[in-house]
Amino acid sequence: MSALLQKAWRALGSAKLLLSAGDRDGAVNRAYYAMFDAAKAVLTEGDEPIISQPIKSHNGLITLFSQNLVKTGHVSSKLGKHLNEVEELRLIADYKAEDMITPERASWAVEAAEDFVSAMDGYVEDLSPPSSGPSM
Repeated sequence: MSALLQKAWRALGSAKLLLSAGDRDGAVNRAYYAMFDAAKAVLTEGDEPIISQPIKSHNGLITLFSQNLVKTGHVSSKLGKHLNEVEELRLIADYKAEDMITPERASWAVEAAEDFVSAMDGYVEDLSPPSSGPSM
């Protein structure tokens, strides 16, 4: 498993812990970064990365993900939409002083992140060449 996917799974675990502790803003933040790292892994890693240019912003990553994976049919539009929606929630969680993230929205964000990271992990696994067994 790639370093970015490992990081994505760790962020997802953190999101679940924060959600269970009642930290909705923190849970949404970590859920988004789990999705961000998983999307970045799909775009930039592997023997033949989908993109070679550096990703300079969150919006840039989301745009490249949409153009190269959602619009081409490799990833469902539902997952692409969820990436956008969780990113919007993260902006609210990170930058609004008011307590605007409801428990339901935070739970949804963590669930969406779990679906997304799992799907991206599977996507990367499908792209990876089969490992050869032990040589003799």
